[in-house]
Amino acid sequence: MSFATLPLSPLSRKLFQMTWPMLFGVLALMSYQLVDSAFIGQLGVQPLAALGFTLPVQMLVIGIQVGLGIATTAVISRTLGAGNEQRARQLGGLVVVGGALVILALCLALWLARPLILAFMGADAALLPLISSYWQPWLLSAWLGATLYFGYSLCRAQGDTTLPGVLMVITSLINVTLDPLFIFVFDWGLPGAAWATVVSFACGNLVVFRRLIQRRWISLQWRGLGVSGASRELGRIATPAMMSQLMPPLAAMLATGLVAGFGEAAVGAWGLGNRLEFFSIVVVLALTMSLPPMIGRLLGAGELEQIKTLIGTAVRFVVVFQLIIAGLWLVLSGLLTPLFSSEPQVQSLLQDYLLRVPLSYSALGVCMLMVSACNAMGLPLRALVISCLRLFLCFLPPLWLGAQLGGVQGLFTGAMIGNLAAGLMAWQLYRQGLRHLYRFAPEATG
Repeated sequence: MSFATLPLSPLSRKLFQMTWPMLFGVLALMSYQLVDSAFIGQLGVQPLAALGFTLPVQMLVIGIQVGLGIATTAVISRTLGAGNEQRARQLGGLVVVGGALVILALCLALWLARPLILAFMGADAALLPLISSYWQPWLLSAWLGATLYFGYSLCRAQGDTTLPGVLMVITSLINVTLDPLFIFVFDWGLPGAAWATVVSFACGNLVVFRRLIQRRWISLQWRGLGVSGASRELGRIATPAMMSQLMPPLAAMLATGLVAGFGEAAVGAWGLGNRLEFFSIVVVLALTMSLPPMIGRLLGAGELEQIKTLIGTAVRFVVVFQLIIAGLWLVLSGLLTPLFSSEPQVQSLLQDYLLRVPLSYSALGVCMLMVSACNAMGLPLRALVISCLRLFLCFLPPLWLGAQLGGVQGLFTGAMIGNLAAGLMAWQLYRQGLRHLYRFAPEATG
């Protein structure tokens, strides 16, 4: 679907048209991760704890690849708009090669530094052999997932949202199919879950890059491109986006360190709760992918009132939808927790999590939308401030205070309060940013 073929109104229809392909794709990804967690939960407390310690590091890798993906979409879309298709193809090749090398170096560094990282998060020494056996295939899957994401970013920059959405569904189905085979039938245990992801992502890479080459959307012939200048151009956009994306994994590591003080069962329940959170906010994640190009086009046309209406529509939808999700978790928590773990202590803690934290998903969704909107409105520093304040002012202090006052249940309550505070803070900062654009409309939109 090409963005240029969409009418400017009604905004709600346009929002739906731009969001639904990403919604199904992201939903498939979240579903396979949820099923992954359910299978791993049947292995016992230690594999769940190993997964819980891996999640913050996984967010680090994803944060860097998403930052590069944001830069890819922005620069290549702008180049295509200027009619320079050859340069767009060259930039696509530069992004794929450069991004693959960056993520490869990161994965190697994480492997070498894993004892320090796990000690920082409070992992028990007895868990280190299990985590190491999991991290070998998991880091390979992280690298393959990053290259696949860069391919998706090139497709979106070219106006194709269908191929990424379809491939997200297909790779997720492959992963879910292979999980029980590798984990239980082959008796590979926890590493089997990572190997299933390796195979699914490898299949996705074969398809997406074959299509990119067939459509001539990527080129490794960089003569005349000016590689250093193009790299700086990508870096100027990617760096603030990466910084914003890296805030959550850093905070997640600190939060996991707090949770680790309550034992392996608490870490396992916290890791499962985070996986369920990602699944619960899938609509928000899809909106953060579809909103930026829409906002950018309206900003370029000077339609600030349309931007205000568009974001207001998205926020109202997210608030209502996430309240419905919270209600479902409240009703179903007692029935669903046994599906994710066979350990009674983990089940009990996970149920406590689901009775508290989902009540704040509406506010969390608003905060995420505001970060995406501010980036799209040309206010990247404001987006970075929102990310930093959300995590280090609104989230971690209530988390620590709740743990001191009420143990692990108090920690869950602190997470709920932190998300609520973050949503209110982000909304206020967005409104200030919008007023800034109204005051300097010619500069902002020219």
